[in-house]
Amino acid sequence: MENIKVEKMDGIAKITLNRPQKLNAITLELLDELRRALNKFEFDDEVRVVIITGEGKAFSAGLDLQAVSEGDLFKPSIAMLLAAKGQEVFTAIEKFPKPVIAAINGYAFGGGCELALACDFRIMSKNAQIGLTETALGLIPGWGGTQRLAKLIGIAKAKELIMFAKRLNGEEAEKIGLVNKAVDPEKFWDEVMKFAKKLAEGAPIALRLAKFAINFGYELPAEIGQAIEAACFGVVTSTEDVKEGFSAFFEKRMPQFKGK
Repeated sequence: MENIKVEKMDGIAKITLNRPQKLNAITLELLDELRRALNKFEFDDEVRVVIITGEGKAFSAGLDLQAVSEGDLFKPSIAMLLAAKGQEVFTAIEKFPKPVIAAINGYAFGGGCELALACDFRIMSKNAQIGLTETALGLIPGWGGTQRLAKLIGIAKAKELIMFAKRLNGEEAEKIGLVNKAVDPEKFWDEVMKFAKKLAEGAPIALRLAKFAINFGYELPAEIGQAIEAACFGVVTSTEDVKEGFSAFFEKRMPQFKGK
């Protein structure tokens, strides 16, 4: 891994985009490494939560335009493949069977914002900045931003942020529901780890199936979404974790979920 750093601790895996000299701008190589890390953690039973963040003063400034071969971005066939590559990796994050937190410690523009949108949760430093800024370059978001942002904050507000290439600080982003939580810079990592550890204490199978039901039922007719929910409910009741959850409830203690 040359473009990311990976570490594990207490059930939490941390993936750090590691190109601080380029404000963690995203290249095809970085996307490949990110996908490999996800593949590794998907089947690692010790990992219950994944955090994605950036080294230095940026989460990610987006696509590394200098890394794109001169003229290639202006060839529709190549630009389309570039968009598809980012979409494939970010969709893998969205569908990842464990909770994923974007720890937005600095600039998150363009593709960096799209990366954060693909995560389940976004925690942002109050002095960080975020936005889909592609229209300022005459482009549009190409890694899922037009779709995910509208679903997250509503179509009218999404149009405003994208068409004006707006940049928001943490408090502004929290106010419109773009991030779950905006925290003081000096408390940022304490809050991120507290959030992640609380998730890691949860029942892994229940969290996986809840995420699946929400993601796949969101745009379907209510009856179909509820059918997915019922099927997931049926599956989760067969787990050892459910028995542990009930036992802990009646014994007035904290449950010890094993993901079985």
